[in-house]
Amino acid sequence: MSAVLEKAPPAERADERRRPWAAVFALALFESRKLLLRLPVLLMFVLHAAWICWNMRDAWTGYPALQDIDRATQTGPLLPALAVLLCSNQAVLRSHRQDTDRHFDVLVLEPWRRTVAFALSVVPAAAVTALLVAAQFTWGVLAPGSVGRGSVGELLAGPLTVLLAGTAGVLLARIVRSPFGAPMLLVLAFFSTLFLGAVPGSDDGSATRWLVPVIGEASSKTLPSDLLGRPAAWHALYLLGLALTLALAAVLVNGGRTRTVAAALVVAVGLGGWGAVGQAGKVSRETTEARVLATVNPAKVQSCARHGNSTYCAFPEWLPRTGTWAEVADHVQSLAGGTAADEKLLVRQRVDARYGMDGDGAIDPSTTPYQVTVGTGWGGPRVPEFAAAVSSVLIMGNEKATESLCDGRMVTIMWLALGWQSDPLTQLRAVRLDDSVAGSAIVLSPTNPLSMTAEQTTVVRELLKADKNTIAPRVKAHWAELTAPKVTTAKVAGLLGVKAPTGADKCE
Repeated sequence: MSAVLEKAPPAERADERRRPWAAVFALALFESRKLLLRLPVLLMFVLHAAWICWNMRDAWTGYPALQDIDRATQTGPLLPALAVLLCSNQAVLRSHRQDTDRHFDVLVLEPWRRTVAFALSVVPAAAVTALLVAAQFTWGVLAPGSVGRGSVGELLAGPLTVLLAGTAGVLLARIVRSPFGAPMLLVLAFFSTLFLGAVPGSDDGSATRWLVPVIGEASSKTLPSDLLGRPAAWHALYLLGLALTLALAAVLVNGGRTRTVAAALVVAVGLGGWGAVGQAGKVSRETTEARVLATVNPAKVQSCARHGNSTYCAFPEWLPRTGTWAEVADHVQSLAGGTAADEKLLVRQRVDARYGMDGDGAIDPSTTPYQVTVGTGWGGPRVPEFAAAVSSVLIMGNEKATESLCDGRMVTIMWLALGWQSDPLTQLRAVRLDDSVAGSAIVLSPTNPLSMTAEQTTVVRELLKADKNTIAPRVKAHWAELTAPKVTTAKVAGLLGVKAPTGADKCE
């Protein structure tokens, strides 16, 4: 009898205490594999990968900024997050649907430990999302001409959204034992997002704006990374704390009322609350002052490089791109005549950063002689836009003077900007607001746009169709007449050897 009542050795009791957690991890591994192989989850991950390929298709020709790429990684994970929420909810409810709950009493795992396993099973889905996010960001990093810096906080938002969705599905299954609970939660989340986005002041970094997992921006312009003012790290902490809170709440609801669970829940709530308070703060005074300085007096924060006769000044992240700008400016000047061919230009990068990502105002033209503005974007239509800015300054003297331009000089400006291109007519289409090569139109520019009449468009189109080696000598020979104030489009056409239009110069 004494042998039966004899206490087990300490090693055996320790092994018994460890065994339930080994079972927890074994169940978590089984459920995670089952979750990842569910058709909705697989489909959504495939769609996420396809979305990345579509979204990044122009990265290798679009000169991306990494502070834009990191934010672009946050929308795609919403697809797997949707599937993970539904499938994790169904996984927890599987035993209830199949009426096997009563059999769990004979197993080594208490009900709350099973909930821990289900919560852990969503972690691999978040890890797969993190791999896809890393692949998308790496794609941008390796793209030729990429600039800027990414944010770890922004990159974590996507995987943490999937983790949050999975734990929400687990908690909901422990509260509402109905398969309709998860779809109703999605509907509620959708309308909550709309409401939070519609709250007055929710677009200025307020607390309500940052309560949703993914925070987009109304503007597509690119700012230097230190001027964004987005509380990305605080938001990542908020999402992590919220996901842990939901997971621990599910454990608590399912009977895991231990001191360890209670303490962990308090810590998780504290983390989520700390992140929520941090992300709700306004943009710091230092960032606001830096934005104003970068807008009003960018020379104070820029570095400059010399290429040929001209100087190129840019924010530090864009300094490697000055050589690319110099190539375009050199092409334009090579077609110019008179003193313009050797004019010393000051190309300065400018951006209106006073309102952060919420503003999208135009950049005022400069009155400084022979200063040309270049923006933070590049590639695509940005190239002919910059070329048009260079040619207009070479002819008009400064950017401000182009506001009153309404004569035949516009023809010379556009030929200088596009005549060196391999496909000038396509570039003409790209630089015009209406994407046309006929009729009157607005010509885009880094500052105020230019205006082309239908007659000027006709002459420019004919010049671009002609052989560049034929037109270029005529431009140089008649440079003084082509750039004289109030020269008519008809006279410019005659000097360059193309058919003169019948209409008079009349800008709208």
